Amino acid sequence: MRFERLPLARAAVTAAVATLWATAAFAVNVNFVSGATGRDIDLMRELVKPWEKDTGNTVTIVPMPSSTTDQFAQYRLWLAAGNADVDVYQTDVIWAPQLADNFVDLTEAAADVVKDHFPSIIASQTVDGKLVAMPVFTDAPALYYRKDLLDKYGEKVPTTWDELAATAKKVQDGERAAGSKDIWGYVFQGAAYEGLTCNALEWLKSNGGGTIIDTDGNITVNNPEAVKALEMAAGWVNTISPPGVLSYMEEESRGVWQTGNAVFMRNWPYAYALGNGDGSPIQGKFDVAPLPGGGGDNKSAATLGGWNVAVSKFSPNKDAAISLVLYLSSKDVQKERALQNSQLPTVISLYDDPDIAAKQPLIPRWKDIFLNAVPRPSAQTKIAYNEVSNKFWSAVHETLAGTTPAGDSLEVLEADLQDLKGGGW
Repeated sequence: MRFERLPLARAAVTAAVATLWATAAFAVNVNFVSGATGRDIDLMRELVKPWEKDTGNTVTIVPMPSSTTDQFAQYRLWLAAGNADVDVYQTDVIWAPQLADNFVDLTEAAADVVKDHFPSIIASQTVDGKLVAMPVFTDAPALYYRKDLLDKYGEKVPTTWDELAATAKKVQDGERAAGSKDIWGYVFQGAAYEGLTCNALEWLKSNGGGTIIDTDGNITVNNPEAVKALEMAAGWVNTISPPGVLSYMEEESRGVWQTGNAVFMRNWPYAYALGNGDGSPIQGKFDVAPLPGGGGDNKSAATLGGWNVAVSKFSPNKDAAISLVLYLSSKDVQKERALQNSQLPTVISLYDDPDIAAKQPLIPRWKDIFLNAVPRPSAQTKIAYNEVSNKFWSAVHETLAGTTPAGDSLEVLEADLQDLKGGGW
């Protein structure tokens, strides 16, 4: 680790933050809750050490399940109860409209640094003029591919879903015939949770099927292109994708991929550093590319992700919590995240950082993927987004599992969403 060589806290601390620290009569403990995917928690424990040393405060990290659906449900329970035990929440980019009333307004505290971040991300965390969270990294998925296997079979990186399916089947069958009985062509996140909404949104958008709900709030999900997109994905299960993909989240997908048992994988940037880590069976054997499109005018689509940090309005340690949030969102800490965990910065200048380009060469290339990312319809649906997404991923999962044909699933989904909209979102 590089933390002793980087004066992270000193570089990150503005005069405003230093003033916050000075107002504290004594050191406090800040309770921080975060999802646990890959090595996120271990990295966070390292990241906070310089802040703890400089402030005298301590941070207790409370790991949450890797499922964002489970995280959100727990957050809502705690916040609805006015839980004062949690000071800082790590939040998904889509949660700001739903949780804003429970978070401290960071507009004044972050006034000097918001200009360093992508404006669209700051805007996504601003609700009714209140900045409710600061970004720590952004996210957009890509297609991971085994470059050694594509070279072996004389195949190129697929740019359409049809090409992916054909190449995945060819390599999968060839490798099985050669003795690799456990290999599959393609793994993705097919469990019934928020990750499936992200995957399925990409299938729809990249095949001309829209974005579930358009920017004007119109429900557009039930259309012929969307039906075809879901039929396409359902056709992968138990052909190029294992039956178990219906229960895969990010880590289950990565587990199959990183053991060398998949030709292609859809996943977020964090999997890049882990795949190239010491002892990884696929170290140096893979690369990434934009997700496939449907062909013609139907280009690649990647769901916009990303994580932020917010201060609970129920926290008894607001000054220290704000200080920690500004530190974690700072340029130096984001650089460390990029170097150690291949997570995409939200600080614009880091995409030109030579250290990042040398150690994580995918990150400068990911900028174009991120800039063309597709947002989920959380802005349109506001506090109803979680229920909208739940209904969408449930409908998709039924089709993937072969329980309900795609056309029937989307017809019922449209009716359910109309009922939700009629109730006011």
